[in-house]
Amino acid sequence: MFEIGKIPPEILEKIVMRPMRDSRVKRPEVLLRPKTGEDCSAVDFGGEYCVLSADPITGAAADVGYLAVQINCNDIYAAGAEPFGLLLTVLLPPGSGEELLQEIMDGAFRGAGERNIEILGGHTEVTDAVCKPLVSAAVVGRTRGRKILSTGGARQGQDILMTKWAGTEGTAILAEEKESLLKEHMTAEELETARGFKAFLSVGKESEIAFAHGATAMHDATEGGILGAVWEVAECSGCGVEVFAEEIPVREETAKICGTLGIDPLRLISSGTMVIATDNGQELAENLRQSGVPAVVIGKVTESGRFLVSGGKKTPLEQPETDALYAALKRRQER
Repeated sequence: MFEIGKIPPEILEKIVMRPMRDSRVKRPEVLLRPKTGEDCSAVDFGGEYCVLSADPITGAAADVGYLAVQINCNDIYAAGAEPFGLLLTVLLPPGSGEELLQEIMDGAFRGAGERNIEILGGHTEVTDAVCKPLVSAAVVGRTRGRKILSTGGARQGQDILMTKWAGTEGTAILAEEKESLLKEHMTAEELETARGFKAFLSVGKESEIAFAHGATAMHDATEGGILGAVWEVAECSGCGVEVFAEEIPVREETAKICGTLGIDPLRLISSGTMVIATDNGQELAENLRQSGVPAVVIGKVTESGRFLVSGGKKTPLEQPETDALYAALKRRQER
C-alpha cells in the first residue's frame, strides 16, 4: 500500500512516466516532454491561439481517468478548437495501492489515444484530504484559423440544437454506481447498454462540423444537464430562449434509470451532448445526422425571457442548481 505523500519514484516511472514516453501519440507541437523532476512541458503553437481548460471528476468513482480526459477535451471542442495535450492531477486516499493507480492511468491513456492527444505531465499523490480518488485535468488546445467560439455567441432568431441525448454521462455513471439497485428494475442488457454511453462522451466530431457550418456558440452540457446548458448559453449571450421539451431526445435506458431514482433526465449531467446556436439549424442537424451524430433542433433564441415549453404551456427556465446526479448518489447512501 502507498503511504501518504508522493508516489514512490519507481512506481511513478513504471505506471505514469514510462507509458507517456512510450505512447504512440507523439504530437509535433511538443518540444519538452515530462520526466521525473521536470515539472513543465513546452509547446509550439505555430501562430494559433492557445486554448486551455481544467476540470476535476468528482461525481464518479469508476473509470475516472477516462472520464477526466473526455470531459476536459469537450470544453476545448466547444470553443471550436482542437485539444492536443493535457496534464493530470491524481489524488488518492490513504490505503490506495498500485492497482488503483494503474486502473486510473490505463483509462487516461485509453481516452488520450481515442482523442489523439498527449498526456504532458501532472502530479500524483496519496493524501488524507480525499476519501475517494480525485482526478483533475488541464487541457491545452489550439484554434482553427485563430477563431474562438464562446458560450455567449448566440443571437436572437437563431436555432438551438442538441446532439445525442439528454443525460448521456449521468446515465453511464449511474448504471455503474447504482447497479445493485437498478438491476431490480432493468435487465442486464439494458444496464450494459447504459454503461456503454461512455463511448459517446466526446463532442469532437460535432464541434468540427458545427464550426464549419458557421455556428456562433457551442456549449457542452455538463452539470445541470441539457436545460442547464441551454440556460447558460442564454445567460452568457444576454438573450432569451424557448426550449421545447417534447423535442429533447431521452434514451429509454436513461428514462428507466431516472424514473427509478426519482430524478429529472433533463437536469442530469450530459457531457457528450453539445448545445449549439446557429442559423439554419435544420440544415446543420441534417449534416450532423448524415455524419453519424444524432442531432435535433430543440429551441429558439429570443430577445428576452427564458422558458421551457411543454404541452403548449410555458414555464420559466431557471438557473441550474445542483446536478441530479448528486441527488441520486446521495439516495444510494440513504438506502
